[in-house]
Amino acid sequence: MDNATPATTNNTRMEKRIALECGKRKPDEIVELILDNCYSTNVVGLTDEFVNLERLSLIKVGLTNLKNFPNLPNLTRLELGENRIMSGLQSLQGSPKLAHLSLSNNRIKDLETLEPLSKLQNLKSLDLLNCEVTTIEDYRAEIFNMISSLKYLDGYDRFGNEAEDTDSSGEEDGEEGEEDDEDDVDDEEGSSGDDDEEGVEGEGTDEEEGEDFNPEEEDEEEEEEDEDDEETEEAERRGEKRKREDDDDDEDD
Repeated sequence: MDNATPATTNNTRMEKRIALECGKRKPDEIVELILDNCYSTNVVGLTDEFVNLERLSLIKVGLTNLKNFPNLPNLTRLELGENRIMSGLQSLQGSPKLAHLSLSNNRIKDLETLEPLSKLQNLKSLDLLNCEVTTIEDYRAEIFNMISSLKYLDGYDRFGNEAEDTDSSGEEDGEEGEEDDEDDVDDEEGSSGDDDEEGVEGEGTDEEEGEDFNPEEEDEEEEEEDEDDEETEEAERRGEKRKREDDDDDEDD
């Protein structure tokens, strides 16, 4: 009895955590649940009512198996790292859309335990790092042959190429990246077009300014002004000369 009481108490931690995460929302309104570190040896409080759940994290919970794991038809990402799971993976077949599964740091020892995963036709990424099964000879080849849909195992594809980043649904970000690149190219082309238009307008402005400004005409105007000044000075000199002559005549008289 003394041993049973703590187990019951510990398992109810998951139920309380789920209630806390859900708040006032109904189970079918929940898309993501993070239940890390809420100690429980079994899955408790998580039911088939979570029909729209897409992302579930149960890292370092203390699970020894996946008994009572619900059918989650829209689940795409499941984190089960750092538990003590040894078996029961057939319970995941109720989540046919599962694309990313992490079972790292668990107690999976043989390939037979992983065979139920071959039924998951959308499984693209599987993480089994630090599980004993990884020490089996040709382990990687065996897993890739077993799960035909699998693209990445422990972060690398069958050819040893590192996995690309994945979004929360397990899909690659490459397509989004390509779309972003295309948008950037379109923006650059649009900017270039604007620059070209501005350049054309600028050329037109320069041409208009060029029509208003004629260096030769300005030189001619300056020469005319100089000639006018010289004529004025010459007239003044003649006037002074006549005045002096008149003065001399007056003195003679």
